[in-house]
Amino acid sequence: MIDIKQMLAMAIEAGASDVHINIEMPPIMRINTELLMMDLPEVSNDDAGKMILELIGEDKFKKFLEKRDWDFSTMIDDGSRFRVNAHFQKESFALSFRAISNHIPDIEELHLPDVVTELTDLPRGLVVVTGHTGSGKSTSLASMVDVINQKCRKRIITLEDPVEYLMENKSCMIEQREMGSDCTSFASGLRHALRQDPDIILVGEMRDLETTSSTITAAETGHLVFSTLHTVNASQTVERIIDIYPASQQNQIRAMLSNTLQAVISQTLFRRVDQPGMVPCCEILLCTSAVRNCIRENRIFEIPNIIETSRRLGMQTMDHSIQQNYMKGFLDREEAIVRSSNPGKMEKLLPATPQGVAVEQA
Repeated sequence: MIDIKQMLAMAIEAGASDVHINIEMPPIMRINTELLMMDLPEVSNDDAGKMILELIGEDKFKKFLEKRDWDFSTMIDDGSRFRVNAHFQKESFALSFRAISNHIPDIEELHLPDVVTELTDLPRGLVVVTGHTGSGKSTSLASMVDVINQKCRKRIITLEDPVEYLMENKSCMIEQREMGSDCTSFASGLRHALRQDPDIILVGEMRDLETTSSTITAAETGHLVFSTLHTVNASQTVERIIDIYPASQQNQIRAMLSNTLQAVISQTLFRRVDQPGMVPCCEILLCTSAVRNCIRENRIFEIPNIIETSRRLGMQTMDHSIQQNYMKGFLDREEAIVRSSNPGKMEKLLPATPQGVAVEQA
């Protein structure tokens, strides 16, 4: 059987972000979005099962066999940490490892807009970071919390599944609670967190009605709350939150959300061409009075136009962010065009070679 720690150490040395185990093939690692086969033997179903048992122990393995999915974290000898999902596919065992950096990057390192730093000064309300799996949501949130940790004296409680970045107490007092070991669910953790004197709460994901309701209640009661959703833009994020609720409650939640939502950061990662690594492109929605009216009156379809016309306030569309990062020399021109919302328009806007300066209009 493959030595798990040796396999993960090889992946870290190669700069991989993910490692995937499926039976009847060698482990596969992802490096800068590309999948590459590792120089290791094929994994049998028995091997994969033994890997999971070794990682989580006999008691949790029995629960995994019942639930068919299990999220946890693990660490190898050099201190490198991984978020892990064990699951089944075609009635066989499978594993997915996501490497978690021990270093929380500065917001400047991530090339996030300045307004993201400004959001850390909010006294209360809900800030949602969205994007597909692997879009860097957790990294952005960790960087935002680290900004607060360096400049404020606050009590921060995080609810994560699993805990990813390990945060040190700097100016803040931070408690990190992991689902399954420290609390049973996000909703349960949130209910109890409100009795633990938090100033700031980080909720790993608003994944169901109970968690979403508790998250919005926490923001409504005067806390600054950060969370994530698997949505691709700001207007879809607002719609998703509202649609989680039964139709009979949606008018009420529109009113609550219009009062509590402060910002939506929707991001996706692009491979950098100037150096190895990735860079996020972001759509930014700030909840001005116009946005709050759109949410309250169910005119969500107007939000993209508000973002487009409110750049001076710090809002930006995804296409504008893509164009900016291309002009800085970060992105491949063809990828920037293909992944924009309007490839024809983007092709006309982007010069053949970047000019190395930010743009004013997209």
